[in-house]
Amino acid sequence: MVRWALALCLVVIGVAAPGLARADKIKNPIAIFSGLDKITGRIISFEAELDETVEFGALLVTPRVCFTRPITEPQNTSAFIEVDEITVAGDTKHLFGGWIFASSPGLHGVEHPIYDVWLIGCKGGTVVIPEVSGTTAPVQAPTPLQPAPASPPVKKKP
Repeated sequence: MVRWALALCLVVIGVAAPGLARADKIKNPIAIFSGLDKITGRIISFEAELDETVEFGALLVTPRVCFTRPITEPQNTSAFIEVDEITVAGDTKHLFGGWIFASSPGLHGVEHPIYDVWLIGCKGGTVVIPEVSGTTAPVQAPTPLQPAPASPPVKKKP
């Protein structure tokens, strides 16, 4: 009887476990970052709207997508960002393009000798994108190596 109950529990957990990985998400129009200048030791928080380029030191940070989860779900804030560097010669060099996670800033992040940038959160989203029967709703993230516009909009932060 005990073995049968244990086997039933394992089956229930096995069936329910895939459902735990699925969760609704909220697409937000604003990403919130923190940046560290390793030379001065100064930490600055800044916000950027999706597809807006914000200058932090010599870095140009552009969020493309920023997701959070409803308050009833376990929190998992993530963003797809692109980071370029303005070199001493004035050229733009692509440094990073990919997903970053607020809960694990060291997992995927910007590696630069002078600056660190990490995701703090997202804000402004109100529409919940429901999970569709085991697959996520289609979300198209841009390819990270798209050519930059001739003069990207730059919003300077102190």
